[in-house]
Amino acid sequence: MTKQGSLKLLDTPEAKELLQSQIYARVAYIGVDGDPRVVPINFHWDGKDVVLGSHPDGPKVAAIRKNPSVALTIDENGFPPKVLTMRGRATITVEADVTKEYAAAMERYMGPEAGKAFVDQLRSQKMPMARIAITPTWVGLLDFQTRLPHALTGGYG
Repeated sequence: MTKQGSLKLLDTPEAKELLQSQIYARVAYIGVDGDPRVVPINFHWDGKDVVLGSHPDGPKVAAIRKNPSVALTIDENGFPPKVLTMRGRATITVEADVTKEYAAAMERYMGPEAGKAFVDQLRSQKMPMARIAITPTWVGLLDFQTRLPHALTGGYG
């Protein structure tokens, strides 16, 4: 079995399912005031990075520019839950328009027609968008059947 921490966990059926789901990611970062934050946000997985969209002047953009180390989770509410967690480094670029990843995410979350209409409405405002790309450096996967939290297997952590 692939060990926790391995990027190979991203290739498992459970991880692929969560990365293509309509579940919001919860992204954790350190705010500019030094306090931790967790925010729910839609995302797009491009096969290498988890990509988020945000207003370029938003608080999370300033905080992630200052400290690009982030963590995120995508997890189901049902029992037994499937939980995908990642730690990684974020890079931020600012694009003149809605990013292609944000557009793809909105179509996945809202459906093709509603997602496209929402993105078209955003594009009509001609506002730039920050593209936050999180490159995983550590991946964890729990399904509470074959993969359990370390503490439940007699370990600590």
